Amino acid sequence: MHLSPPARSDDAVVYPVGLRLAGRLVVVVGGGQVAQRRVPGLLAAGAVVRVVSPWLRPALEGLVSLDEVAWSARGYAPGDLAEAWYAIVATDDPAVNVAVVAEADRRRVFCVRADDARDSSAWTPATGRHDDVTVAVHADRDPRRAATVRDGVLDGLRTGDLPAPRHRRREPGVVLVGAGPGDPELITLAGRRALAQADVVVADRLSPGALLDELPPHVEVIDAAKLPRGRSAQQDTINRLLVEHARAGQRVVRLKGGDPFVFGRGFEELMFCAEFGVPCSVVPGVTSAIGVPGLAGVPVTHRGVSHEVTIASGHLPPGHPDSLVEWPALARLRGTLVLLMAVDNLRLIATTLIAHGRGADTPVAVVHAGSTGSERRVLATLSSVAEVIEREHVRAPATVVVGDVVAVAAAAGVGAGAAAAAHTDVVTSGLP
Repeated sequence: MHLSPPARSDDAVVYPVGLRLAGRLVVVVGGGQVAQRRVPGLLAAGAVVRVVSPWLRPALEGLVSLDEVAWSARGYAPGDLAEAWYAIVATDDPAVNVAVVAEADRRRVFCVRADDARDSSAWTPATGRHDDVTVAVHADRDPRRAATVRDGVLDGLRTGDLPAPRHRRREPGVVLVGAGPGDPELITLAGRRALAQADVVVADRLSPGALLDELPPHVEVIDAAKLPRGRSAQQDTINRLLVEHARAGQRVVRLKGGDPFVFGRGFEELMFCAEFGVPCSVVPGVTSAIGVPGLAGVPVTHRGVSHEVTIASGHLPPGHPDSLVEWPALARLRGTLVLLMAVDNLRLIATTLIAHGRGADTPVAVVHAGSTGSERRVLATLSSVAEVIEREHVRAPATVVVGDVVAVAAAAGVGAGAAAAAHTDVVTSGLP
């Protein structure tokens, strides 16, 4: 029995389905804006993508240069859809678009025609993803309406107003999550997804408290700041807790301020998990070394001023036998120096840098509690910064930026940031 395909209809009813395109060929005809928008999503789904077009937008050229996309550098020709599972046609020539759709119909390949949805056998929905939920919305060929509905659903999932409980077991293990510099809005979407899947959260003192307030009641929160005193004893206890809870079948999130691998001892925890066969993954975070200066209006690099940035820990003073920081070498650098955990030792650090060649008039910015409502920004010079922060009662946590980029920011009068209204600038005579 032979069935003829039905005639095209203007009816907006669609049958929604999720395509599993991993390892399957998708042909995109056209190299313009539509292709630029669609190709990354196809690659994320694992599709084998070939673009047919005499020219490409630069972003697509970049994907071709990385061998992520195949490119037929010519116009469409009959047979281009051979072996394809799915096709998108988005050229500025309606005759070409009609020909591609016709070939797709003959080959029974679903095809999206970007310039005429009525002539398409498939429509592209407005899509988004939260946690492991994918949202796809069709709205009678009204893309703005579809996007608005999608965004509303995603917002509800993110805030918890739209519940999405899991009914399948999650794999136990540990996820090291960087929470960012302090503002809960600065955690990545991947970090929020990890928190949403957690049974247990082991949180640092510098983790944004608002993130913990958002957790469901059943999630056990362990405050790492209340564990046994002493860096070694505390870290050993944290390591054991991560492994014990994961081995008990729980999904554990180790929530750390900033980025887990920037003075966060995250790799120690990862190695400990690996030693005991516990799966452990990493979600990077916005490190305060970069994020806090930026939010406070201080660029760590600037064209013609600083082409290098060095991040160093100041938790041990210069000369301490356990310190691995080469302070004399840092003093000879011309670029930006960012110091973390350095407030208590800043007087000796500044003296050491000056003694080994860094100018005493080098501008310095100290940002306390960056990205939070308590943020304060103090400006000084290397020779005066110790007295200034003592007079202004600046305490940890604080990020210290040493270099000419500070003067550039001060001269420009830039101070906008997440807590701009809370900024207090103390400018010494050594700065503009």
